[in-house]
Amino acid sequence: MAGLAKSQVLVLIPAYNEEKNVSRVASEAKSLGFPTLVVDDGSSDGTAEEIKRIGVDILTTDVNQGKGAASRRGFEWFLTRNYEALVMMDADGQHDPKELDLFVEALQNSANGMIVGDRMANPRGMPWIRRATNRFMSWILSAIAGQRIPDSQCGYRALKRGVVEKMELRTTRFEIESEILLEAARLGFPIGSVPIQCVYANEHSSIHPFRDTVRFFKFLFQYLTRRHPSHTLGLTIKS
Repeated sequence: MAGLAKSQVLVLIPAYNEEKNVSRVASEAKSLGFPTLVVDDGSSDGTAEEIKRIGVDILTTDVNQGKGAASRRGFEWFLTRNYEALVMMDADGQHDPKELDLFVEALQNSANGMIVGDRMANPRGMPWIRRATNRFMSWILSAIAGQRIPDSQCGYRALKRGVVEKMELRTTRFEIESEILLEAARLGFPIGSVPIQCVYANEHSSIHPFRDTVRFFKFLFQYLTRRHPSHTLGLTIKS
């Protein structure tokens, strides 16, 4: 994918009640030359109004359905256009739009079908419980996918069009982060990573380590039951 232009890469931002941050994130991505889409997942604040004010494309839902549902709706919209790749970003300000070029460069200079941001090389500022939970989940997903994925729960990630076209996604909430990785691996796409900043200020996280760890294992059981691991997924981590 040599010569991938910014105009060929859609920045996709699922958002829920992020009026304080989303306009800054979306407007900066747009100012850097990337077409940008925000999926407002039934926000009850001024998220939609903020996005309309800055002139960024937006899809809205009346009822909150979860990050997975919002992401999948964004994927469907993406596939109706002629973009070659997309980059997913969170709306809460924890992802720096200035690092978008890192993902584009990684996609066009490798055979990887997907690039995931890696905060774990320098996780300074990340709450210790989030750090421990992330490392544990990443170890499990790396073993199942047969590829080393150092930061499996990072929402800052890029995918080539061919990956998005072939994935079969079903989850509606934060499990989408894991499901995308397992689907890319199942389909045979190499998954790379790029080091990114670990940005934690005063943002309120919607992720709850205990509850979402339980949900993670429930998702894994359902996913592996649906797709027999001996036929679809590796069991060793490749270096």
